Amino acid sequence: MITKAVKINDVDDYIATFPKEIQKRLKEVRKVVIRSAPKADEVISYQMPGYKFHGMLVYFAGYKNHIGFYPGVEPLIKFKKEISIYKSAKGSVQFPHDQPLPLKLIQRLTVFKVKENLQKAKEKKKKKK
Repeated sequence: MITKAVKINDVDDYIATFPKEIQKRLKEVRKVVIRSAPKADEVISYQMPGYKFHGMLVYFAGYKNHIGFYPGVEPLIKFKKEISIYKSAKGSVQFPHDQPLPLKLIQRLTVFKVKENLQKAKEKKKKKK
């Protein structure tokens, strides 16, 4: 797992710092996010994978006991019922390693965030006119 001494250049480097079982789960999350937001740019931000499309979409990160997923506040409010079985905080949710990844939920959160960012970009454009 990442230490401050490690320089992470891209998502592959990030994932490679984890044990094989966690790498597999991180790759699954990455695949779902990319499929859900194909026009997003993949970045490393705050030393974790992030995806930008008209602003930040989502981040994810590996930890010893879970994968953290960070779609922001609004998606978690929208899908409050679905995330209620997971530990969550303002803008983040934890998917424990001892449970299957909720790939459909990750997809829905990401797609919601894409739509949210597109709407914000549209509104911003209107204000400039």
